[in-house]
This record gives sequence, structure tokens and C-alpha cells, in this order.
Amino acid sequence: MSEVKWNDSWNEGPSLRRPLLLMAFEGLFDAAESATESLAWIRDRSDATEIAEIDPETYFNFHETRPMVRFDRSGARVIEWPVTRVWSCKTEADRDLILMTGIEPQLRWRSFADDVLEVVRRSGAEMAVTVGAMVAMVPHTRPFPITGSAADPELARRLSLDRPSYQGPTGVVGVVHDRLDHSELPVMSIRASVPHYVPGAPNPKATRALLRRIQQTTAVPTQYEELDGAVTEWAERVDQAVASDDESRDYVARLERQVDSNVEMLPSGDALASELEAFLRDHSASQEEGDGSQDDDTPSGSDEPSPEN
Repeated sequence: MSEVKWNDSWNEGPSLRRPLLLMAFEGLFDAAESATESLAWIRDRSDATEIAEIDPETYFNFHETRPMVRFDRSGARVIEWPVTRVWSCKTEADRDLILMTGIEPQLRWRSFADDVLEVVRRSGAEMAVTVGAMVAMVPHTRPFPITGSAADPELARRLSLDRPSYQGPTGVVGVVHDRLDHSELPVMSIRASVPHYVPGAPNPKATRALLRRIQQTTAVPTQYEELDGAVTEWAERVDQAVASDDESRDYVARLERQVDSNVEMLPSGDALASELEAFLRDHSASQEEGDGSQDDDTPSGSDEPSPEN
């Protein structure tokens, strides 16, 4: 049974233009809250409307992720549950966005992935993108690397993405990717690397890096430049902390030398957006011509999802 609760205003169906679904979940793949903050940034600067939520009752152990009690403006006590929320976002580009954010669920991941697929189909999303951030051995003084991956070999080739190669324990993101891959929906991941010695939130530099890559890939404006001032202030604070300790200063210098010797050239933003549009046109045409297998409305049933994206 679906746990997606659609708002009444959405009952008439989507009115979005060729939307893409962007997802980010609080948890292991949200270092410094950079990924969820990047989607909140887009939502707050778009014509956004909440269209659905995924009920948390069956997806969480509330002993581990406890609901929060607060007082509303009238002074009444209310309980805030760890709900996954879905917004539609009208943009100034040629396509709109669907945003999904929440806390990474702990239980029934395959059912949760089916709920994500329901959101995809109900909203008419042409593609899904998971947005994440991981701590890594990168210096705060250099641009934060953005890595991307996709299981679809043609999508990976066109956007110069990695193919998933990880084998081992996976998380809900891997399960969601597996479900969407099996439904023949194009899906990719975008992930920022965050300095492991500055793991705390907020990290505007990581958020800015993700927003910039989202804009380059989708051609949807994200106003990432508005974070320039916050990034400068953040970098100055970290610079001061590092400069006060000789060991930290030497360590950052070693990271800088390591990164500078392994610089990789990425495709330009215009090239990425053009290749994505070409891929989606070809994919849509292939689906209309009946190429490939029909969508399977049942869960994939695999206990071993494809590698983490």
C-alpha cells in the first residue's frame, strides 16, 4: 500500500513542463547538510508548492529518529514527524522541477522506493537525480569535487559520468536507484566532496558547488552565485582556524599538493545541458517506439540492490 499522501490541489494532475525529480535525504549522504540545503535553496527561490508527503509511520524506528515537539504561533503544542515532503517548482527554464527531501528512512526501503516511483509517475518526471555529499580528503582551499554516476551506459557516456563500481552494503539511495533503473527511468547521482576536517553544517561552499552542477546539468537557474559572500566568510573562518595550528596547516598543504596533481577537466555547463537534453529526447523517442521492455509495476523483489550510486 502506498504511503504517499497527495494534496487535494494535485488531484487534477500535473501542470509541469517536462519536470525532473531532484532528491536529497538527511543522513549518511548529506555531509554538512549540503545536499538537503541545496534543494531547500532551490525551493525557497522558486514558485514552489508542496504537492505530497510520504507518511513516516512505517519507515522509521521512532526510538532512533524521534519526532519533535514545538509550539506554534498560537502557543499550541504540535508534534513534527520526520515526513518526506515533495514540492513542484515552476522555473524560468524550459523545464520544471520536482523536489523531494526528508530524513533517510530506516525501514522498508523497497516500499519506500516504490513510493518514489509513484511520485515519478504521478508528476510526469522525465528523469530522477539524487543529490548528496560525502566527507573526503579534500582541502577547503580548492574547488570541491563533484562526482556523478549513472547505471545507464549511454547517459554515463553523454554526461561523462562514472558507472557504478561499488560492491558491498548499500543504503536507501542505492535501493531507490535500483527501483528506478528497473522501471526504465533515467536516473543519476550528483555528489559533492566535503573536507573531512570541517564536517559541520552549514557548509555554503559545498552547497554552492552542488547548485552550480545542478544548473550546469539541467540548465535550470539555481542562483548559486548568491552564495559567494557566505562562501568567502566560511573560507576565512576555516583559514583562521587552520593557521592557528602548525600541524593542521601542514596537513592542508599536503592535501593541496595532492589535489593539484590530479586535476581533471570536466565538460562545460553548456555541453552537459545539451547532452542531457539530447539523451532525454532519444530516450523518450525510444519509449514511444516500444523499444525495451514494458514497465513493471511490481517491486523488483531483489534483496541485493545494484551498487550505490
